[in-house]
Amino acid sequence: MVAIEVVQITGRERDRLLVLEEGHFCDLKSAEIAPRKLAKTVSALANSSGGDLYIGIAEEEFFGVKTRFWDGFKDQEAANGHLQSLEQLFPLGAEYSYEFIASPGSKGLLLHLAIQKTPDIVRAHDKRVFVRRGAQNIEIKGAAAIERLRLDKGVESYERRSVDADIDVVSESDTLAGFVRQVVPASTPLKFLRKQGLVRSGKPVVCAVLLFADEPQAILPKRSGVKLYRYKTSNAHGTRDSLASDPVSIEGPIYQLIKSAVAKTVEMVEGIMKLGPSGLEPVRYPEVTLHEIVTNALLHRDYSFAADVQIRIFDNRIEVESPGLLPGHITIRNILNEQFARNGSLVRLINKFPDPPNKDIGEGLNTAFREMEKLRLKPPIFNETGSSVVVSIRHDPLASPEQSVMDYLANHDFITNRITRELTGIGSENIVKEVFYRLHEAGLIERVPGRKGAAAAWRKTTG
Repeated sequence: MVAIEVVQITGRERDRLLVLEEGHFCDLKSAEIAPRKLAKTVSALANSSGGDLYIGIAEEEFFGVKTRFWDGFKDQEAANGHLQSLEQLFPLGAEYSYEFIASPGSKGLLLHLAIQKTPDIVRAHDKRVFVRRGAQNIEIKGAAAIERLRLDKGVESYERRSVDADIDVVSESDTLAGFVRQVVPASTPLKFLRKQGLVRSGKPVVCAVLLFADEPQAILPKRSGVKLYRYKTSNAHGTRDSLASDPVSIEGPIYQLIKSAVAKTVEMVEGIMKLGPSGLEPVRYPEVTLHEIVTNALLHRDYSFAADVQIRIFDNRIEVESPGLLPGHITIRNILNEQFARNGSLVRLINKFPDPPNKDIGEGLNTAFREMEKLRLKPPIFNETGSSVVVSIRHDPLASPEQSVMDYLANHDFITNRITRELTGIGSENIVKEVFYRLHEAGLIERVPGRKGAAAAWRKTTG
């Protein structure tokens, strides 16, 4: 067996490790655990978002209080049974790494497994499949559940499924006719569809409908359009009462859908005003950022979900919600550095259109982040729900709260807690108070005399 690195850590690092919270990305096990039981945890982490598994941390209970302690393997050879069992299923490589951890004064060696989210389904020794839900390993049972996991991980792609529709809705569409005229070498519409594997048993596949049907939404209802909402609020959730108007439905083949969704979003954002250092200022979001995130949402979504992409415009942010979980080995942590195309044919073929929306494949999200930074705005935030990915593009400045306060006071006589929260996006009154106190201690601001309670205000130091 290949020698495994032994990493030395300090006593302080050991103490931090012993109090790690077990959860979705982390599990701690005793060295006494049977090797085959460990495979369940590795399967669960690899089939979810990846994580860390530490073996050699025991637990004892005394008067109802559980305490962890370091109780590692005597030496590397003592862990051979565990390593041999695990490496049969999870060999060392890009998706799994093994190391031993030692700490002065602590008994034995800990075995640490760093597990990445894998592009394929990972099974335990008994061929069962597990996923991680919080701190639990949950077995996935039944063909339907396994199929759902395959789609979630991108092992199979819904884009290759045939649609119960006449091939003519694609082969005789104006969209495909215009497209094949600029394809090299030239081809007839039906020949092109067959050559690209977009026809199965005489029926168009989902990818063909999305790209080339003139009205994909008539064939793939509730899973091929965009819903656009404008909420006149900065609250965490929009409500019917805060809707500025009826939701807007955007439809059409996906190439045009992306352009229309971005254009309509920009149009809706125009006219929104936000408090800035000089007073009310028009809200500006980089159009490139909107384009890249909407493109990503439509090209990489899971089309097996009967739900449209949603774009929600709030007073202080834009949210783009894409149905389905992140595919393959992609996680929130590595989304800017790794690539995995759930809908490989869709991504490849739309790139053949003139001025394609995905010009720099693999660089779109990084471009979105750079454009936000150019406007001195905080980067987009990615969040994975149980069945979708939500990207929040906030209109929060990169400047520190202290700098925002001083910039505002350069143009105004005073500032209040409420104004500061609007400026910075901070939701807590107490956090804003701490900002004021730090600036006061630095001698930069002072209280405005005679203003107390809710009317309390601060101004630049006059002394």
